[in-house]
Amino acid sequence: MAYVFNADEILEMAIKIEENGAAFYRKASELQKDASDQDFLTRLAVMEDSHKVTFAEMKGHVTELEKSKTVFDPNGELSAYLSAMVDSHGGEGSPDAVKALTGSETMEEIISTAIGLEKDSILFYLGLRDLVPPKFGRDKIDDIIREERKHIVQLTYLLRKIKTK
Repeated sequence: MAYVFNADEILEMAIKIEENGAAFYRKASELQKDASDQDFLTRLAVMEDSHKVTFAEMKGHVTELEKSKTVFDPNGELSAYLSAMVDSHGGEGSPDAVKALTGSETMEEIISTAIGLEKDSILFYLGLRDLVPPKFGRDKIDDIIREERKHIVQLTYLLRKIKTK
């Protein structure tokens, strides 16, 4: 069965992904021994929190049509499917990324991993984009992708700073 999504559903996924992304940085922070590295990673978690707020604000501006159900789903299976997609997409906020942290990672490795996860998230959203008809808010998916690209720019800048330390 082919699914068609609406912007509201995709933004809900984006919010969850940002929550998971913040958990990644918080876990990485907990595992670091250096206080300045802990602080740096905590600030990245806060950055993810602000991205979550951005997506929540975007969700608050979704029209009724962009919230319209696209399939008959009396048992809420689509919601479970969306949740499973979020947890298994392999990008930013993947629970597996949090579990993979050992504490032996360098800051450069953590930020490089985060950049890779952000890129995977963009690919995830690009794949979902075609499943959201224009009338159901495809332009909102484009906005999410633009935000994720900004995250990559920010992280790349931070990675350069770390490399030149």
